[in-house]
Amino acid sequence: MHDRWASYDHYPCAHSGCGAHLLRDCLFVAEQEKQPWAQEMFDLLLTMSQAADPWRVQGARVIPKTEQENWIAHYFSVLACGFAAHGAHAPPENGLLPKRHGRKKQDASKNLLDALLKRADQVLGFLEDLSVPFTNNLAVRDLRMVKVHPKISGTFHSENDATAFCIIRSSLATMRKQGRSMLAAMAAVFDGSPFPVAWGT
Repeated sequence: MHDRWASYDHYPCAHSGCGAHLLRDCLFVAEQEKQPWAQEMFDLLLTMSQAADPWRVQGARVIPKTEQENWIAHYFSVLACGFAAHGAHAPPENGLLPKRHGRKKQDASKNLLDALLKRADQVLGFLEDLSVPFTNNLAVRDLRMVKVHPKISGTFHSENDATAFCIIRSSLATMRKQGRSMLAAMAAVFDGSPFPVAWGT
């Protein structure tokens, strides 16, 4: 799950679009370029994310097909409105201006529309598989401390220090995801009986 940076597409794995980044992009286009469709897409993505949460709580793996199809149809309906609005407001070609060579730069709204269309399966992945989260914020938070630590305390003094820091942070993050108390998890380590980092099958 990522922010659509092109180089990530080269990784040979399944991809999903981060909803938090999409929401920020929609809000930017809605506020800066005054595009109503972008606000509608912002509201739709947020509503779809909230609609998926109760199904996850119930232990469902997917949203029921009928509901899923309704959301997807609404998504493409908003996209269609966005492309229509963008075409209507596109500046006309002026034959008097000299033509520039190279690729013509698109505005933010067209870039977003193209991304939402081209990557629709990645954007809507959380509807088709409820194990896919809406955002990658949790992963970002887990990784952020690796960068924050050197900013606050300076660089790690040795490779062993960096490795120990990453092991401790990784273990505590896993405990938090499993709903365990991090204090209890640390106490268990010092007691010589650490909690397992993965559930048994």
